[in-house]
Amino acid sequence: MRNKLSWFAVPYVVWMAVMVIIPILIMVVYAFTTAEFKGTLENYAEMGMYAAVFFRSFRLALIATLVCLLIGYPVAYWMAHEGPGFQRVAMALIMLPMWMNFLLRTYSWMSILENNGLLNQLFRAVGLLDLLGVDYIPMIRTSGAVVLGMVYNYLPFMILPIYSVIVKLDGSLLEAARDLGADNPGVFRKVILPLSLPGVLSGVTMVFVPSVSTFAISRLLGGGKQMMLGDLIELQFMGGAYDPHLGAAISMVMMVIVVVCMVVMNHFGEGEEQAVML
Repeated sequence: MRNKLSWFAVPYVVWMAVMVIIPILIMVVYAFTTAEFKGTLENYAEMGMYAAVFFRSFRLALIATLVCLLIGYPVAYWMAHEGPGFQRVAMALIMLPMWMNFLLRTYSWMSILENNGLLNQLFRAVGLLDLLGVDYIPMIRTSGAVVLGMVYNYLPFMILPIYSVIVKLDGSLLEAARDLGADNPGVFRKVILPLSLPGVLSGVTMVFVPSVSTFAISRLLGGGKQMMLGDLIELQFMGGAYDPHLGAAISMVMMVIVVVCMVVMNHFGEGEEQAVML
C-alpha cells in the first residue's frame, strides 16, 4: 500500500526537478563558463568591482531585519498576551496588506515619499518646510526609503513566527518561574525570551533572505541610486551590460552566502532549544 501511495509524489518530484533543480544547474554552468561556454573563474574575479553593491545589500538587509525585529517582537508579545478576539483582529490587520499586490504596496510608498508627495504636502501645510527653509524634504531615492520599503513589506514575516511560538508557551512554566521568586522582567529574560528564540531566528531568516535579494523595492524607492544585488543581477540579464555568465556567478555567491547564514542560524536555534531543555 505504501509503495502505491508513493506514486502520488511523482508529480511533485518532477515539478521540483523542472522548476528548481534544472534552473540551478543551468546557473552553475553559466557561472563557471565564458560566452563560448569554456570553463573559467574570471566571472568571480570580475565581481570585485561590485564590492560596494554587496556591502550595501547586506548592510541595508541587516538594518531592515533589525528594525523588523525591534518592532515585530513587542507586537508579537503583545498579541500573544491578549484575548482570542483581539488576536483574530490583529492577525487580520497584519495580513490585510499582504492581500494587495507587492508592487502596488511599493508604488503607494512612492506617492507618499515623493518630493511633492503626501508627507511633504503635510509638512508644507503645517509650516515645517517654511521653518526649515526648504521646498521639500528629500525622502525618495535614499537608503532610508529602501529600508522603509523592506520593513513595510516584510514585517509580517517577523511578527507571525514569533507570535506563533509565544502564544503556544506553557503557562505552567511562567507560573513556576514566578513561584520561584522571579519578577516579570526575570520571567521574560529567563523563560519567555529563550523559548521564543526559534521564532526569532525563523523571522530573521524570513526577513533577511528576501531583503538581501530584493530588486523591486530598491529600484522603485531607491530610484536607481541605491543599487543592490537583485538590481545588479537583473542588469546582467536584461540591462545594457548584458552578461548572463557574470550574473549567474553573482547569483551563485549570493545563494551560497544566504545558505550559510541560514545553516548558522538554524544551528544556533537548535543549540538554544537544547540549552532550554537542559
